Amino acid sequence: MARGGPVPGLEGPLWRALAVFRIAALGYAAVLMVNNFREYHWPPGGWVIIGVMAAWTVVSTLAYAQPERRGWPLLTADLAVTAACLLASRWIVNPEGLGVGAPTLPMAWVASPVVAWAISGGRRRGAIAAILMSGADAVVRDGFSQATANGPVLMLLAGVGVGHIARLAIDAEARLQRAVELEAATRERERLARGIHDSVLQVLALVQRRGAELGGEAAELGRLAGEQEATLRALVTSSAPPAAAVAGAAPSRASRMGDGGPDGGPDGGPDDGRVDLRGLLDGHAAAGVTIAAPATPVLLPAAVAAEMAAAVGAAVDNVRHHAGPGAKAWLLLEELPDGVTVSIRDNGAGIPAGRLAEAERAGRLGVAQSIRGRIRDLGGTVTVTSVPGSGTEVELHVPR
Repeated sequence: MARGGPVPGLEGPLWRALAVFRIAALGYAAVLMVNNFREYHWPPGGWVIIGVMAAWTVVSTLAYAQPERRGWPLLTADLAVTAACLLASRWIVNPEGLGVGAPTLPMAWVASPVVAWAISGGRRRGAIAAILMSGADAVVRDGFSQATANGPVLMLLAGVGVGHIARLAIDAEARLQRAVELEAATRERERLARGIHDSVLQVLALVQRRGAELGGEAAELGRLAGEQEATLRALVTSSAPPAAAVAGAAPSRASRMGDGGPDGGPDGGPDDGRVDLRGLLDGHAAAGVTIAAPATPVLLPAAVAAEMAAAVGAAVDNVRHHAGPGAKAWLLLEELPDGVTVSIRDNGAGIPAGRLAEAERAGRLGVAQSIRGRIRDLGGTVTVTSVPGSGTEVELHVPR
């Protein structure tokens, strides 16, 4: 198990649980000492060992709380101090009693280094520590017997069991981290794909159409533009790359909107500035496009309003390019108690069933990314209603 890097978040609670166990086991050993020390071969020695155990409990708890100290020097010292306290029982406790199963001075406290080794290195390291401590226990009791085997067996089970749990926790943390990085990379890829669709892909498609119309050298230019468009579409719609491959790309949406932008506002605007969505939608007003909006400002965080307006722009572009000649569009902006809704309705040719899924598979991202992707990242919903020959209505809703 690799060590030396940042300790996974799920490993920290295991070390804290070890500290609690060590303190509780020390208390139990002290209670037994109070009850039994008069029967010891050398009673004062028992109090000395309890003092050593208490001091080491404090030192080890503070040391294990610092991830950089959880290495071999501390693990070895922990095992050595605990073994020494256990071996001291041979000269302090009544030797005859130890041979028939009488409690040693440390009692359950001897399992502390076994658990520490298991957390730090998994099942194998925990088993090794348990075997070493069991050897010390055998020396104290002059060998194993049915009466004295319980302690070593329980230590071995604890070392293997805790080591297995620790390894599962660390592996789960690693898998979760990889999943989070992959999701962030996928979201960033989708954001870049939207920008490419809104600019580069549409320009290449326009060059291809115009070149074919003009003919001659322009037709060759249009053909090349068409090839580049197909290649770029395949690139932005292919499987998401590993997170490391895009780690150096543009800042993710989370950093731009959720964690504060360069201007200080959590939405990337100056001081969390809010803008009137009506003004951004006015930019889409043109021949054949009618906009209806409330008389009062519809205020949204600057970044949210910009993404909303971009999604509306993509929907209007779809009307212009796909609804058919002479198609008209109507934009309706509504401010509702739970959010803001923009409806884009046209009287064009409509969308055949399955056409949107087919377009997404072909790398045409107008609806999939430029519209749905943007609104999804804002926590909103997109509803597309279309009947061939009767027009299309796209409803965008973003919650407050």
